Amino acid sequence: MTRLFGTDGVRAVANAVLTPELMTALGRALSVHLSGAASARRRVVVGRDPRPSSELLEAAFLAGLCSAGSDAITVGVVPTAAVAYLTTHFGAAAGAVITASHNPLEDNGLKLFDHAGHKYSEADEILIEGLVHAGTTPWPTLRGRAVGRIRNHSHIASEIYISHLMAEMPDLDGVVLTVDCANGASATIAPAAYRQAGATVIEIAGDTSGNKINCGVGATNPEYLQQALGNDLSSIGFAHDGDADRLLAVDELGRIVDGADLLAIFAVDAQQRGQLNHDALVTTPMTNSGLGTSLANRGIKVVESSIGDRAVLRTMLANGYSLGGEQNGHVISLARATTGDGILSGLRLLEIMQRSGKKLHELTAVWCRQPQRIVNIPVQDRQFLERSRGLKQLVTEERERLVDMGGRLIVRLSTIENIVRVVCEGPDDDTADSVTTRVVADIYSRLENEAQG
Repeated sequence: MTRLFGTDGVRAVANAVLTPELMTALGRALSVHLSGAASARRRVVVGRDPRPSSELLEAAFLAGLCSAGSDAITVGVVPTAAVAYLTTHFGAAAGAVITASHNPLEDNGLKLFDHAGHKYSEADEILIEGLVHAGTTPWPTLRGRAVGRIRNHSHIASEIYISHLMAEMPDLDGVVLTVDCANGASATIAPAAYRQAGATVIEIAGDTSGNKINCGVGATNPEYLQQALGNDLSSIGFAHDGDADRLLAVDELGRIVDGADLLAIFAVDAQQRGQLNHDALVTTPMTNSGLGTSLANRGIKVVESSIGDRAVLRTMLANGYSLGGEQNGHVISLARATTGDGILSGLRLLEIMQRSGKKLHELTAVWCRQPQRIVNIPVQDRQFLERSRGLKQLVTEERERLVDMGGRLIVRLSTIENIVRVVCEGPDDDTADSVTTRVVADIYSRLENEAQG
C-alpha cells in the first residue's frame, strides 16, 4: 500500500499527484474515521494557505467531508497553528489545513489535527489511508439532511486567533521589528499580532495572492531578511514560512538566529522562572549537539525524539515535558499551544527581550554551537540513497572517523521533499568543512553519472 502521509501530513505536487479526487477521498475518509465521535454532527475546522491550488483542493476536501456527513467550519487563509487552536475553540472533532508549509509553490498538502489540537498520530493516519485505498465501497451514501453543511467563519477566525496570541502578552512598545511573511499565511496574521502587542512592524514578503509563496523568502531563505535589514542595528527581523509554524530571526548584528537558538533561549528562561517541566527540552537528531552540552551545564536535560515536530510532540506528551522543537524553527510551547507556532514563538521571544532588557544577540550567548554544516541536495529519484552502496561506505567511514573526534554525520532523505540532507558536525570548522565537501562532492558525482546513463 502506497503511503500518503509523511512525517508532517500529506505533501505532493498539487493537481498532479495531490489531485482533487484524492483530496475528496481524504475528506470522506476523515469523516468516516470520525464517525465514532461523541457529537451527533461531527465538525471539522478547515483552513488553508494562499497558494493557487489551495482553493481548488479545499473545495474538493470539503466535498468529501460533507458527502460522508461531517460539517465543516471554514476559517480561510490562516497559519497552521491557528487551525489547531480554532479546532479546540469551536469544539470540533478535528482540524485540517491545506498547506505545503515551506515547500515550493507547485506543491500542496494536508495536515490534520485531533479534537485537542494535536497533530494526528501515525496510527490514525494509517487508518485514514486504509479508508482511502478501500475506495467508496465501505462509505455510506447519505441524502437530504444527512449530508454535511459548510459554515464560513473566516470573518472572525483571525480575530479569535490573535486574541489567543495576545493573552498574557506585555506591552512591546519601543520594539522595532521587520517581518518576512514568506508571501504566505503569516501575512494575514503576523504583522497585525506584533503591532497589537505594541511593536513597530516593517512588513516584507507580504503578498497574500499565493503566487509568490516561499519564492526566495521566508524561514527557508533567511538571507532575504538579512539583506532587507542591511546594516540597521536598531531593529531585528523575524522570518516565517508559508504556513507560519516556523520562526527564524536575524539579530542586531545581522546574524541568523535559528530554532536551536530559540530553544536555548526559551529553555533557560523557562527554567529560571520555574516553568520548564522536569528541567527538560525535547529536540531531534538534526539539532546541533552543542545545545545538549551547553544546557547540561545549566542543569537542563536534552531529550532526543525522532525527526519531525509530531514526534517531538509525542515525546513531550508521553513524558510531561513542556518545551520542544527543531533547529528548522518549529517550537512547541505546550503551556500556550498544542503545535509549533511561529508567531507565538516570535511574541515569546520579544517578551523575553523586553523583560530581560537584553538584545537578541545577547540572549543567544546562553549556549555554544558545535561547528556544523548542513547541505540540501535535490534528487529526482527517492531511491537514490538505497542503491548507492559506494556512498554508504563513504558515509560509514567518515561517520566513524568523526565519532572518534566527538563529531557526527547524518545523510538522509527528507520525508517531505525530494532532498538528500547532509548534516556534519566536527571538532572544528576545518574538519566539518572537509568532511562535508567530500560527501557532497560524492553525491553530486553519482547523480551526474546516473543522469548520463
